[in-house]
Amino acid sequence: MKSPLVGTAIDRVDGKKKVTGAQTYAAEVQVANVAHAVIVGSTIGRGKIKAIDARAAEAAPGVIAVVTHHNAPQFPGVTGQHEGNDRVVQGLQDDIVLYHDQPIAVVVADTLERAQHAATLVTAEYEAASTVADVEADLPAAFVPETPRGPLQTSRGDVAAGLAAATHKIDTTYRTPVETHNPMEPHATTAVWQGADRLTLYDSTQAISNVRRRLSGMLGLAPENVRVINHFCGGGFGSKGAPWSHVLLAAIAAKASGRAVKLACTRPQLQSLVGHRPKTVQKIELGADARGRLTAIRHDVVSETSRYDLFVESCTAVTRMLYACPNLATVQRIVRLDVPTPTFTRAPGESTGTFALESALDELAHAAGIDPLELRRKNHADHDPETGKPWSSKSLLECYRRAAEAIDWSRRPAKPRTVRDGRWLVGLGIATTTRPSRQLPSSARARVLADGRAVVQAGTQEIGTGTYTVMTQIACDALALPLGDVRFELGDTALPEAPPSVGSFTAASTGPAVHNACVALRKKLIDQAIGDPASPLHGLAADAIDAEDGALFAKADRKRRDGYAAIVGRSQQPEISVELHTEAHKDRDNFSVGGFGAVFARVRIDEELGELRLDRLVGAFAAGRILNPKTARSQLIGGMVWGIGQALHEHSVRDARTARMVTRDLADYHVPVHADVPDLEVLLVPEDDPHVNELGVKGLGELSTPGVAAAIANAVYNATGVRIRDLPITPDKLMKQPEPR
Repeated sequence: MKSPLVGTAIDRVDGKKKVTGAQTYAAEVQVANVAHAVIVGSTIGRGKIKAIDARAAEAAPGVIAVVTHHNAPQFPGVTGQHEGNDRVVQGLQDDIVLYHDQPIAVVVADTLERAQHAATLVTAEYEAASTVADVEADLPAAFVPETPRGPLQTSRGDVAAGLAAATHKIDTTYRTPVETHNPMEPHATTAVWQGADRLTLYDSTQAISNVRRRLSGMLGLAPENVRVINHFCGGGFGSKGAPWSHVLLAAIAAKASGRAVKLACTRPQLQSLVGHRPKTVQKIELGADARGRLTAIRHDVVSETSRYDLFVESCTAVTRMLYACPNLATVQRIVRLDVPTPTFTRAPGESTGTFALESALDELAHAAGIDPLELRRKNHADHDPETGKPWSSKSLLECYRRAAEAIDWSRRPAKPRTVRDGRWLVGLGIATTTRPSRQLPSSARARVLADGRAVVQAGTQEIGTGTYTVMTQIACDALALPLGDVRFELGDTALPEAPPSVGSFTAASTGPAVHNACVALRKKLIDQAIGDPASPLHGLAADAIDAEDGALFAKADRKRRDGYAAIVGRSQQPEISVELHTEAHKDRDNFSVGGFGAVFARVRIDEELGELRLDRLVGAFAAGRILNPKTARSQLIGGMVWGIGQALHEHSVRDARTARMVTRDLADYHVPVHADVPDLEVLLVPEDDPHVNELGVKGLGELSTPGVAAAIANAVYNATGVRIRDLPITPDKLMKQPEPR
């Protein structure tokens, strides 16, 4: 038998198309009679539209239609102030303005340039209201919301008693700023109506089924009459996990103009129309006994949401389960602001919450005189402290060992400001990272065609993670076909439904569905052969037959073979196929499931200039079975780069008076570039986990982001004695006087 493809570091099957530019994206789809739409945004942060004048725009050359709240269709069941998340999707429903740059009109023209020009001709008169745009400007208004998304206020044991009994204590506050996603491909939709009640959307989305479900509901269409297609998505990082107003506006514009319409958000619009990671203010209290064992943890979080919707950044989820501690209390509160609704951003909650928790743990280690790595080992949770369940697998201690060895942690001095290299102060830092790993229900279809090749299909998405490749590997192994004989298709709601590509779900959810469908198809081929008198395998028992290279053979006599093409040919059908739905693995209810890792950073800092250089970043990660080490390593490197951005660069700034986003493009909103990224070392720690799913795979794509910012901040303290408690780390903060030790 040939070696399995799963676990092999093969190149991406879609790689050539992507690097040569042959692959098309949502705004590049070629459709007939296409027009272009441009969104006009509000120029106030809160208030009402007193009057809107589109006459000049309508008279401009090439303009086909201008849609405002005066002539936009009203959507079913929408009244009043639109409670819940309807307002996230809906646009142009009334004269109310809830945030700066909110869509107030959409202009459709025969060329993009003409639409852009006409959009500048739309004018509006407003009745402006005062705005509040920062969490800390309205902290007394913070409240614990009612939401089905997990517990927002939890406790176990007696935190007050645990703190009173502690030998060492930490009580401090950490802040993380607003961040925006900025995927390489801007959000874009091409909308095509077929008659009055059938709509096709080519949408840059992480969730084709979500788009169909929401848009069909908004437009009053049967779900089967809305088809969503997205064969490639140029990144999303959570911002494309649900439809935003531009998707609906594209459909409205296409209906109003009688043309297919392309609508692509501009880079400034990505800062306001498609969500963001909210600012957080996090107060953490830790207590530990003389040996360094945690006696109490208290984690209070305040984050922002919009006036019209509710979003909670789940910062305390990590705190509740990462370390063994008998006494714990967490609470999450939100403040309503005059801002767009935040949304999930790569490692949502974990990324922000881990910065605070792991920074506080480093402070506790220094207060107790204990090595920060040793403190983490002392408080390792052998089972899930929140649920009491055992881990399905957990290799965190091995991650610590391997990453510490790689960065030479044993040579780290305990005292800050000890190591110098010329004008540079040098330091090392550590942080733990973790992400839950879920398996959602998913379906897949496997087909063997008349030529013996296979087509495997699932309505999942390729968002840059290598889904085409790993699903092809899974299918090849299950069907015993070579790599070139399997084609995997995705990105179309006409295919069997699969979960959104969010939360690192895809490999752990759609992967098992693809595997199970292909295994069932292989069994169907065997049954077809042994029941067919014309087959060389007729009459054999099913367990006496194996497969390789697109053919079945008798285990006792490998010369008795029956190729897939021959089996299909004798069936008098064009193909033999199986469609299968897969639920979560039966063992998952009995275990807590997650990936774990350790991140170590080495920094050097010029204390006179405040210049920080990240010398090295090492991460060791354990996430079950690795389907493809090459794509896995790429995902982990990408997550670490995200963490570098969070630590050193990314910060969306709003004008406190107007609630207007000031950082509106990549000249002002900084993300890491090649010069900012040092030597990154990724260590894959193998795990055998039979409890998570049929493949033993956990989610991986977001595991390497949490922990990076804290590891860098902790390294800064080791180098300089300056403690960073608010991100990003900038030169002005590094030029402060060291804290007394």
